[in-house]
Amino acid sequence: MRGTPQAMRAINDGSALRLLLEHGRLSRTELGALTGLSKPTASQTLTRLERAGLVMSVGLSTLGTPGRAAELYEINPSAGYAVGFDVEPGVIRAAAVDLSGAVVSQVQVAGKPGERDAVVHVTHAYDELLAASGLSRDQVGSAVVGVQAGYDPTAKALRHAKHLPGWQGPDIRDRLSTALGTGVEIENDVNLVALAEYATGASTGTMTSVLLWSGRGIGAAVLIDGRLHRGATGSAGEVGYIPVPGQPLRPPSGRKSAGGFDRSCSAVAIRELGRSLGLHGTDVVKMVQAALTGGRGTEEFLDALAARYATGLTAIIAVIDPEVVILAGPLLQAGGEHLRSRVAHHVAELGLRPVPTRLGLVVDQPVLTGSCRVALSALRDTIFADTARPAGSSRPTG
Repeated sequence: MRGTPQAMRAINDGSALRLLLEHGRLSRTELGALTGLSKPTASQTLTRLERAGLVMSVGLSTLGTPGRAAELYEINPSAGYAVGFDVEPGVIRAAAVDLSGAVVSQVQVAGKPGERDAVVHVTHAYDELLAASGLSRDQVGSAVVGVQAGYDPTAKALRHAKHLPGWQGPDIRDRLSTALGTGVEIENDVNLVALAEYATGASTGTMTSVLLWSGRGIGAAVLIDGRLHRGATGSAGEVGYIPVPGQPLRPPSGRKSAGGFDRSCSAVAIRELGRSLGLHGTDVVKMVQAALTGGRGTEEFLDALAARYATGLTAIIAVIDPEVVILAGPLLQAGGEHLRSRVAHHVAELGLRPVPTRLGLVVDQPVLTGSCRVALSALRDTIFADTARPAGSSRPTG
């Protein structure tokens, strides 16, 4: 970028906005000190951003320092909104966040009986969300849809989505963007959890990490040099297909297509393991939790379960060589520290080296949290890249 006045203003504006997001409220003097700008330039930057509706004055400093009280500024949270979705079979959760990252509203919408149109279902959830938040469509600048599948950008379609009625077929992202009236990105649900953990969770500060998710099935996400690795077709992380000892290379006749790791660590497989060792119940999460209280077969159950997770993890670790492994999802979280320590022990015995293993910290609706965070990041990038527009022009909406 050439050093034109307009380019320099854009750089200064973007720096100011990011600092306000990081520090909250700042005075002109504080902003100048943080950016290295002169006091007049810092004042001009804040005036320009205030006229554009991106920052706002929030009163005077109350620090009680000698002299005239400094005027304070912060990001205008209503300058833009982003929306995240978490799609599961039969239900969609959605949340709206403002430019500061605060959640404005959240809804959960079940699919109508017989509904097989993904666009209709997402649009219904979107309309419910907007009604709950009091927002209009032109106020939303970005949306991210988290799904239990991988999005192939070349084919413009989802892969591994047979369990999601209505999500097959080409151009799903374009059709959603048209229906919602804003830019839409589709991302794998486990990838979104990994990005949330990287931002504010258990993998913050690392460069290379693996997140293993265990729920109804098994999945993973990989960050390399701080960047999400999706693979050539969006299928990176479909670790359920990893062959593991004790499982046939092909699924038994009549069963759905799945790999050995998935058949070993699916909810059904874990329930069968528990019952074989004397544990009862149909809710596998409660079964894992009950095993923590002790009793007949519980130690053997936890150790066998940890060995199953570690077997697949070892293959992933041998290829990726991560700094840290994050264990997430309802089943791994249910096992807590007892299960985590056992998984780490088996990985150390099976693998090339011991790998730091942590439980995920983003446990409250992690997929929705991740989708909102990614949508908000895209919104901010769009706004911050366009801060040099003439005063009075409309802000970007997607």
